[in-house]
Amino acid sequence: MNVQHRKTWKNHLGNQAIQPLRLYAPESLDDVVALVREAERSRCTVRAVGSGHSWSDVALTPGFLVDTSRLSRILDLEPQLLRSGVDAARLVRAEAGIRLRELNAHLDAHGLALSNMGGYDGQTVAGVISTSTHGSGIGFGPLPEQIRSLDLVAGGGAVYHIERGDGPTDPAAFAQRYPERRLVQDDDWLSATVVGMGCMGVIYAATLAVEQKYWLKEVRVLRSWREVRADLRAGDVLRDNRHYEFLFNPYEVDGTHQCLVTTRNKTAEPVGKLKDKLERHPLSEIFASLPITAKIMHLLFDWLPKLTPEFINRMALEGLVDDEYTNVSYKVLNIGAANKLPAYSMEIAVPRDRAAEAVELVMAIAEQHRRVGEVYETAPVSVRFVRASDAFLSMMQGRDTAMLELIMVGGTEGGFELLGAYEEALYALSGRPHWGQVNYLTGDLVRSMYPRFDDWLRVRERLDPQGTFDSPFTKRVGISRRGFPPG
Repeated sequence: MNVQHRKTWKNHLGNQAIQPLRLYAPESLDDVVALVREAERSRCTVRAVGSGHSWSDVALTPGFLVDTSRLSRILDLEPQLLRSGVDAARLVRAEAGIRLRELNAHLDAHGLALSNMGGYDGQTVAGVISTSTHGSGIGFGPLPEQIRSLDLVAGGGAVYHIERGDGPTDPAAFAQRYPERRLVQDDDWLSATVVGMGCMGVIYAATLAVEQKYWLKEVRVLRSWREVRADLRAGDVLRDNRHYEFLFNPYEVDGTHQCLVTTRNKTAEPVGKLKDKLERHPLSEIFASLPITAKIMHLLFDWLPKLTPEFINRMALEGLVDDEYTNVSYKVLNIGAANKLPAYSMEIAVPRDRAAEAVELVMAIAEQHRRVGEVYETAPVSVRFVRASDAFLSMMQGRDTAMLELIMVGGTEGGFELLGAYEEALYALSGRPHWGQVNYLTGDLVRSMYPRFDDWLRVRERLDPQGTFDSPFTKRVGISRRGFPPG
């Protein structure tokens, strides 16, 4: 196991950085157990990091930082440990540090696929689980809903295998094979640990439900906000499409707010289709991929910020129009080269039936900041729809949700302050910020947002009695084990 001392770690954008006492790169479950035990002997804290795609402080620790990049293997499912009747062909088990792109490649080679995923495939499995990352489609919950078992190294180096009460593992077979591990088959334990933000321990592996390989057809069309709002009110667009989402320009241009509506639906394998229907719009992909693109955008925002409403956001939406892109599911769900643009974002979850209200509130705040301080939203805003989740601290907990992703190009002047204004205003609509994106959450807010917060804390107290997995993040949001003694 590789260990480095006082090495600075930064996330991929560079807005979060830490110089931990040690940076570990474990290669096995035994390595993870050993480093957790060493941390407790040394009275240090532990946090795990994956791809560094998070823009929040969720992964930082001044103690032992765990780089999971070497924990990236597909694992044996061990069918002999499964209950009778469990379909092993629809399960996959992988180490926590595997990125979605490697997992997708493995599944594709075996004729399988994830039912849903977000728009980026560079994140690790543990990262997307722990922060309740999601795709779009009201028939699908966030990615944690695809988890059937979770292998977790908790306080003291104890190894837990956590599932729902009717989970796939046969208790007797598991106890005989792994007497030193603890099988917990309890709905509340999985609902607590699956979205744990690294606070329950270090996730070593996960077992996910998958389905047969399939293809999707994506269509992107321009609509006015008036039309989109009417569609949301009627509700058919959410019921009739496997995936439905839209981007909107927060600024009114030519008397309307322009929207780009995206739908994705299952289709037959695209045999004999023209090449231009089997790939994303090539000009948009090339433009987003060029290193000079970011420099040009920064210059425009610095010198001519007033171009943002009418030119930059409009060009971004119109450049994404596409009458058809058909491919295997995971390639269509990945938004492509747009992921390479240097940007950061905040994402707020509001109840699905308040989506239109939330969109118009964002429009009003963007316009106020433009008018008063010449501060601009430098990208279109994304709206996606996600089914309710059982996970106690998922943003979608207990309710079908509309997710508003408020994206800023890196270097936007006043960008973080504008995001803070959105967050503050959307609290009034029961908005819950995404754990892994920019947020300004504090402890009193978190408790009021999540009705199962105390149930989540009770499981955390069992798994981390010494506060080994405390961090600057847990202190900020009020879930640290250590606190100021009452006086």
